[in-house]
Amino acid sequence: MLTLKQMSYEDNKIKVPRFNEESGFYTTKKRSKIMSRIGGKNTKPEMLFRRALWAKGIRYRVHSKQLPGKPDVSIKKYKLAIFIDGEFWHGYNWNEKKETIKSNRGFWIPKIERNMQRDREVNQQLQEMGYTVFRFWEREVKNQLKKCINDVMVYIQTGYTT
Repeated sequence: MLTLKQMSYEDNKIKVPRFNEESGFYTTKKRSKIMSRIGGKNTKPEMLFRRALWAKGIRYRVHSKQLPGKPDVSIKKYKLAIFIDGEFWHGYNWNEKKETIKSNRGFWIPKIERNMQRDREVNQQLQEMGYTVFRFWEREVKNQLKKCINDVMVYIQTGYTT
């Protein structure tokens, strides 16, 4: 098995074009304002998940800079990294969804595919550090919060080995 240092992601990294007018991308002021308000941290599903985990007595770190990918929630004691991924940004049901993107396809398709590639790289880095990685879709957290929390609790109570 190759380690991360032996693998060369530089060779096959997906190249995302710059999103600017020089590259042929045009946007309206309204669209620009909408996009500027998209937050990557402390989203509603993330907050729901964290509150539920806290209520179960589990203490954690948020967006730890010491870990690759800055997991939304990390629990060092159990070597656990948890990400709550947005469906659009991380490619939920990507093969079907990709066909529905109508505008700026030259930007959005490589952008999302690069996000997906980065997720795989981060998962591998964390696993090599001995971490277990949980990735939940935002819709899972919104619609099945108890199941998501239960998955983590089962891991903590039975699956974790010291």
